[in-house]
Amino acid sequence: MEQVGKRSAARLDAILRHLSPRVGAAPAPTSVPTSAQVSAVTEPGRFCYTLDNDVLTTEQRQFYEDNGYLLIKKLVSDADIERFRKEFMRICRREVNPPGAMIMKDESLRSQYGQSEKVVNKVQDFQEDEELFRYCTLPEVLRYVECFTGPNIMAMHTMLINKLPDSDKQTFLHPMHQDLHYFPFRPAARIVCSWTAMERADQNNGCLVVQPGTHKMPLKPHGYPKQGAGNKLFHGLLDEDEKIPRVHLVMEKGDTVFFHPLLIHGSGVNKTTGFRKSISCHFASSECYYIDVKNTTQEHLEKELAEMVRKKYNMTSAELRDIWNIRARLVQGERINL
Repeated sequence: MEQVGKRSAARLDAILRHLSPRVGAAPAPTSVPTSAQVSAVTEPGRFCYTLDNDVLTTEQRQFYEDNGYLLIKKLVSDADIERFRKEFMRICRREVNPPGAMIMKDESLRSQYGQSEKVVNKVQDFQEDEELFRYCTLPEVLRYVECFTGPNIMAMHTMLINKLPDSDKQTFLHPMHQDLHYFPFRPAARIVCSWTAMERADQNNGCLVVQPGTHKMPLKPHGYPKQGAGNKLFHGLLDEDEKIPRVHLVMEKGDTVFFHPLLIHGSGVNKTTGFRKSISCHFASSECYYIDVKNTTQEHLEKELAEMVRKKYNMTSAELRDIWNIRARLVQGERINL
């Protein structure tokens, strides 16, 4: 009972740390301001999806404007990636148990391998793991993030994905989707995902697949796939346009792609016997604001996610906004709305 009490206290402390006003905890770390020198004013009539800055070239801004993503080669060092990999292995071995993190596993393999790298396919919401959360504060990452969000930056959603080899019992394909489906905050143009390959990602081991230009489309209805096994919360488009061209993002270790939350993307199956790891964070301007998702295409997601949170934290009720307040953490500048 004493251990259960300690775990409950740790979860409560994690929640309180991220609610405003902060209670009984040190303020979230604020990184040193980047050199991006981003202005809050876009170039009139030309760029809607990036802010004026001295980091991105005009060609890079135009590419993101047209396509909704931008790939930066070798942005994150091998040394940092190895630190993230070691921390993931510690989590797999239960040497650390970050408060609030969701450790997702292939239960069909657990009896064969126990809790190990061969079973754990995702660590989600690692904002309380200081080693993994370093990714969200890397100056080289924030330097680019600021070009999309502006100087006040919140880390909203964190994931380390360990794509397992596909089997007859379980698939780890993520259907084509738009990340904004999961987010109850706007505007979309001030949200960006940073996704870093922790090893080579290609069509053999299930690299990212994007449909360029779809960030200009509205948010579409999502749900579980009609055929095949669906992983929890792996929602996909209910009406997918097969005629829109797809691009497979082949990436080397340390390569990082930044993409818009309305960009339609997914990932293929892992046809190898190894594992395909990536680490990512969705960042947003702290000046973004929450919206009410009731009577929208996101309402059913709120109900599913709220039920999961109620069970995990023994809460009597939970709204989508509360859940994101728990996850959100300031990484640069001032916390304003989120």
